[in-house]
Amino acid sequence: MTQRTTIDARGSFCPGPLMELIANLKLVEIGDEIEVLSTDEGSAKDIPAWVKKVKHEMVGIDQKGDVWHVVVRKMK
Repeated sequence: MTQRTTIDARGSFCPGPLMELIANLKLVEIGDEIEVLSTDEGSAKDIPAWVKKVKHEMVGIDQKGDVWHVVVRKMK
């Protein structure tokens, strides 16, 4: 069963949200999802670029108000 972890990185600036994602990916199982909440607009570009580079999966990215919701699935 897939688990989803939420990281509240609101108020943190680049590369903080990405660094929190990387740290948390080490703690979850393959197939699990991590949702990063970020108010740093750069996260909407940096996280997907990093995810593609390291071959995880982007599940979705959405902006609600001033908060970006970036969901990543661990693939390896």
